Amino acid sequence: MDTSKRVTVYFDSDVHKALRLRAAASDRSVSDMVNDAVRASLAEDAADLEAFSKRRNEKSVSFESFVTGLKRRGKL
Repeated sequence: MDTSKRVTVYFDSDVHKALRLRAAASDRSVSDMVNDAVRASLAEDAADLEAFSKRRNEKSVSFESFVTGLKRRGKL
């Protein structure tokens, strides 16, 4: 069952105007556009977490040692 929840979000005035104009031009509601944007952001986060999980057992290399290796190999 799909239930919607009401929430108050404050946008900068320019962002709000752009969002309203984009919604009108695409014949969509501002709510639909915001929901899609949040879903896309959450999906990206889920993909990042999955990638981190898959690489959990890989050896970690510090930035300093990586740069030192680049210098040693004449790359820097």
